[in-house]
Amino acid sequence: MAKRYASLFFNQDPDDKSPPVAEQKKAPYRLLLVDDEPNILASLRRVFQRENYELLFASNGNEALRIMEKQPVELIMTDFMMPHMNGSELLREVRERWPNTIRIMLTGHANTDAVMGSIKEGAVYRFILKPWNDDDIRLTIALALEQYELIQRTRALEQQTKKQHKDLETISKLTATNRSQLAILLHKKGWLNPQQIQQLHREMQSEKTPVIRQLLKHEWVDFRKVFEMLRDDMLFEEIDLREFQPDPALMSLVPKKICTRQLVLPLRVQGQRLRLAMVDPMDVNLIDELGFMTGYTIHPLLCETTRMQAKLTEVFGETSELDDIATKVGTDDPYEGIEIVLDEDSDKESLEQLLGSSEEPPAIRLVNAIILEALRLGASDIHVHPRTKSLVVRYRIDGVLQDKIHIPTNLLMSVVSRIKVMAELDITERRKPQDGRITVKTPMKIVDLRISTLPTINGEKVVMRVLERQSSAQSLEDMGLSEHNLKRLMHVVAKPQGIILATGPTGSGKTTTLYALLQHNASPERNYVTIEDPVEFHVDMAGQVPVKDRIGLSFASVLRAILRQDPDVILLGEIRDEETADVAFHAAMTGHLVYSTLHTSSASATVARLLDLDLKPFVLASTLEAIIAQRLVRRICPHCCEQTDAPTETLEQLGPEFMAPELVFYRGKGCDKCHKGYKGRVAIHEVLTMNQQLRIAITEGASAMQIESIAREQGMRVLLDDALEKLRDGLTTPEEILRLLGPQVLNE
Repeated sequence: MAKRYASLFFNQDPDDKSPPVAEQKKAPYRLLLVDDEPNILASLRRVFQRENYELLFASNGNEALRIMEKQPVELIMTDFMMPHMNGSELLREVRERWPNTIRIMLTGHANTDAVMGSIKEGAVYRFILKPWNDDDIRLTIALALEQYELIQRTRALEQQTKKQHKDLETISKLTATNRSQLAILLHKKGWLNPQQIQQLHREMQSEKTPVIRQLLKHEWVDFRKVFEMLRDDMLFEEIDLREFQPDPALMSLVPKKICTRQLVLPLRVQGQRLRLAMVDPMDVNLIDELGFMTGYTIHPLLCETTRMQAKLTEVFGETSELDDIATKVGTDDPYEGIEIVLDEDSDKESLEQLLGSSEEPPAIRLVNAIILEALRLGASDIHVHPRTKSLVVRYRIDGVLQDKIHIPTNLLMSVVSRIKVMAELDITERRKPQDGRITVKTPMKIVDLRISTLPTINGEKVVMRVLERQSSAQSLEDMGLSEHNLKRLMHVVAKPQGIILATGPTGSGKTTTLYALLQHNASPERNYVTIEDPVEFHVDMAGQVPVKDRIGLSFASVLRAILRQDPDVILLGEIRDEETADVAFHAAMTGHLVYSTLHTSSASATVARLLDLDLKPFVLASTLEAIIAQRLVRRICPHCCEQTDAPTETLEQLGPEFMAPELVFYRGKGCDKCHKGYKGRVAIHEVLTMNQQLRIAITEGASAMQIESIAREQGMRVLLDDALEKLRDGLTTPEEILRLLGPQVLNE
C-alpha cells in the first residue's frame, strides 16, 4: 500500500533507482489546514512536511475563506471547535462556493454527534478524530486526493463525451436542417474535422447561407477534388458550362438571387423536367424546393465551381456583395424584397389567359395571375386559403372578402413555395408563421405586398396585404367628414401640442385620416417625423422611420430616439403596449403634437383602453385633445344607383331614427364598373374633442358610458349618427350600415 500512494507522499518513489525523467512535474496539491490552536497547526505541518503538498494555514474560518478566494485549494481540513465560525459552518460555505474542494473535519470524541449532521448533508467528505495517528491521517489525505483526481478525470471524460456528442449532433443537424449532405460526405472522408463542421453549422444558422457558400469562403477543401469525387464516386452527370449557353427564357424560372447564392443555373426544359446545373447536386432539399417553385421535376447536373461562377457572371453580370450583406442584416423596409416585373400587356389579359400561358411554369403563372387579378379588382388583401377539397383565393374588395379562384389542392405547396421564395422566407419551415414583403412592378404603378403565412390543418395559409407605394395622402376635406365633424377637427388640429388618436378595427382607414391631419396646415417651419410598420404613405416633408422589431427597433425605442431629433409633429403608427403609450403621452406633455392609432370600438371606449395601459388619469386628461373613431362603409356605385323601397326589417334593427318617413333609400343594381352595386368606400366618423368638463371626468375616473354621455351633450355625434347622415346623402345603404355597426335594437 505504501508503494501505491508513494507518488502522493514523495516527489518520487524511494525504491525507484532510475534517473529522474526530464519532464515537467505536476504542480503539488494545495492543502489548507485550519485550526485556532497554533500547536495543532504546528503538529500538522510536521506530519506533512516530507510530502509533496503545498501547505496553507489559517487560524479561523474567515481567514480560510479569504485564502480560498485568492487561490484554488484541492483539500481543506479544519477543526470543529473554533470561535465565530465553527468547522461545520466553514465547510458548508466551502461546499457552496467551491464544491470541487475535498472537505475533511478534525474533531474530538465529544463532538462526534455534532458533526454527523454535516456528513449527512454532504458538507464533509470525512472526519478524523483527535488525537490522530500520523500514518492514518496521511493515508486518509492520500485517499481523498486520489478520489479528487478520479473525479477530475471523470469530469474531463464527461466533457470530452459531451463535446463528441455535440459534434455528432451538429452533423445530424446539418443533415436534417441545413441541406449539407455534401458536408457530411466531406467529414466522412476526413476533409472536414468536427471543429470545422461545428463552425459550419453555427455560421449557416447565423448568416442563413448555404453550405457551398461557407465552404467557398473558408477554403477548407480543394473544390477540384470535391468535383472529381462527386463525378467519379457519386456518379453525378457532368456538364461543362463553357460549351453551353443557357436559354434566356429560363432565367425567370429561378430568381437571380437564388442562382448566385446557391450556385445553380437553369439550362433547358425537356417535357416536365428542368435540367439544372449545380455545384452541389447532393442538396436534395434545394432540389425539392426548386421543383415546388418552378413546377418542374429537377434533373441535377454537376458543374465545376469556377466554371459556374464564371457563367453566372456572364449571365447576370458582376454580383455585388451588398445582396449578401442585406440578407445577413435583414430589413423590414417595404422597398426591399424580390421584384415581380409584369409585362405591359399583362393587365390587359384575362385571368384565364394568364393561367393558360405556356411560357412560364405553373407555379409562377398561377402566383402572377393571383396578384395581377387582385390589382385589377382593386383588392386590399389577398387570401390564399387551403380547404379540404380545394385551394381558394379570396380577395377583400371594399372591405368584404369574396371567393374568386379555386385551385386543386395538389398545387398548394407549389404556390406557397413560390410566394415564400419571392418574399425571401424559409421554404422548409412549414410549422411556424412567417412574415415578409414582395415588391410588384407594373407599367402604371408599384405595389408592395406584405406577406403573412400561417400553418393550418389543411396546409399553410397566406395573406397578402396590398399597399400602393405611390399612394398620396388625401386632404382633410376629401376624407368624407361631415361639416359638423370637420369643424371640430379643424379646431384641434390647430393646437401646437397634445395627442390626437384615430381608432377602429384593422383596415378602417385610421392611418389615412392621420396623414390627412398631418398634411393639414403643413409648414416647412416644422419638423415632421413618422414611425410606422410599415410606412404606408410616402411624404417628402417628413422623416419616415419603419419599425424593425427583429433588430430591436420597436415603436417605443424609435420614439425615444426621435424625441432627441427636435420634432414638432410626430405620427406614431400604433400604440401597442404600455411602454409605447407612456412614451407617446409624455412626448405630448413636453410640447409635441402626436398623432397615433388604437384598436378600440368607439371614442369613449378609447379612454378606458388607455387607462388599461396603465396611463395615469391626470396624464391622459391633460394631454388628450381628440379621438376619432371611424369605420368604412361601402359606397353605392354612382353608375347604377337607383331608388329603392325601404328595407323595413333592416331599419327596425338600426333604430327609430332610421324609420323617419322623409328618408329616401338607394341601392346599386350592379354593373360592369362595380362589385354587386358598390364601388369604393366612404368613412363614417365619431369625433370626440376634449373640453374642461371631459378632462375633469377622466381625472375623477368616469366610465366610458359617462364620458360618452358628456361628449354627446357637448355636441359629439356617434358613428350611428354619422351613418344616418351618409344614408340621407344617398352614399350607402341600410344593409351596409347594419353589416358594419350591427343591430342597435332587439326586434321581438
